[in-house]
Amino acid sequence: MKIVDIRITGLTGGTVDGGWPQGNKPEEDLNTLVEVLTDEGLSGVGSAMTSKSLVSAGVQLLRPHLVGERADEPARVTEKLRQSTFWQGRGGAVEHAISGIDIALWDLFGKITGQPVSRLLGGNYRTRIKPYGSILFDEPGPLRDTLLATVARGFKAIKLGWRPFGRRDRKFDELLMKTARAAVGPTIELMVDAGGSEQFWPHGYKWAIETARMLKDFDVVWFEEALPPDDLEGFILLRQHSPVPIATGEVLTRRQSFRPWFERGAVDIIQPDATKCGGLTEAWRIAWMAYEHNIQWVPHGWNTAIGLAADLHLSAAMPVARYVEYLTPCVYLDEIIMEPFKPDAEGYLTVPDKPGLGIELNREALKKFGR
Repeated sequence: MKIVDIRITGLTGGTVDGGWPQGNKPEEDLNTLVEVLTDEGLSGVGSAMTSKSLVSAGVQLLRPHLVGERADEPARVTEKLRQSTFWQGRGGAVEHAISGIDIALWDLFGKITGQPVSRLLGGNYRTRIKPYGSILFDEPGPLRDTLLATVARGFKAIKLGWRPFGRRDRKFDELLMKTARAAVGPTIELMVDAGGSEQFWPHGYKWAIETARMLKDFDVVWFEEALPPDDLEGFILLRQHSPVPIATGEVLTRRQSFRPWFERGAVDIIQPDATKCGGLTEAWRIAWMAYEHNIQWVPHGWNTAIGLAADLHLSAAMPVARYVEYLTPCVYLDEIIMEPFKPDAEGYLTVPDKPGLGIELNREALKKFGR
């Protein structure tokens, strides 16, 4: 079975606010679906966390190395794409495009073999995993309402991120945490994402360590992106002295970029995004590298239902995995597949067991949100 074409669909009309200073409008183009088509009618679907224009440019570069290739060798084909465009990519937007293609190739491989991706990645250590509802910080009143709504949707863990946390003063940050813990009670797990990858992030180690000490009082599971994403030395120091676990890694691409973070002991939790870091193949390699360094791996997933499906399969195939990220509410998770993922009564998601990613695109929804 040979690859004959690639179909690209940008998602607009349901884009959620990502916490940037300028905000995000629903029509913004931040996620792209990639479908790999074969000469025997089977296809696989992937997702890239970047705009359609960038994915289209990446695919234009990659297409000659992909069309005509076997449809059942995702790891080899993806590495061929990476190596063949090394001097024009080596990470960044080209790797984002490769990510979408790679996830689609794994979906296709599963359909060809009649197996779920998790089994093809090595086998299932678990059949379900806890999602954390991922939301933005807000003013105390609206924040309380959002938290209550998130708990009502069945989430037993919630991550709060970005503005206005860290953008005013320490007393206000503490007020937000008091509001959050009072709203959800003592049994709901809370994570905090400062959003240090925001442009012109103003804070350094001193702010981060004082904030970490404050967060300890609210039983926070981890403190994410407390520093700019390239501040390796700052993260090393922060991890050594923080009373709460330190997490980062969502903006890194290629497995080689993650190696110093493991070897230097810069994180407690690493957070590669399969829709950016190189797809399931590269995320699988990074997750095993983290395991070998006794560092917890938690996939970043501020994207689509396809990205979530990929994270679920990888989480099933890793010896240690505790959470997946679930952007909520978001139509790109709740409407673009026929059977949306929902937490069960205990707050867990079940890993799909059908061939491939185990999902089916909702073509009617794509008429509304796709372009």
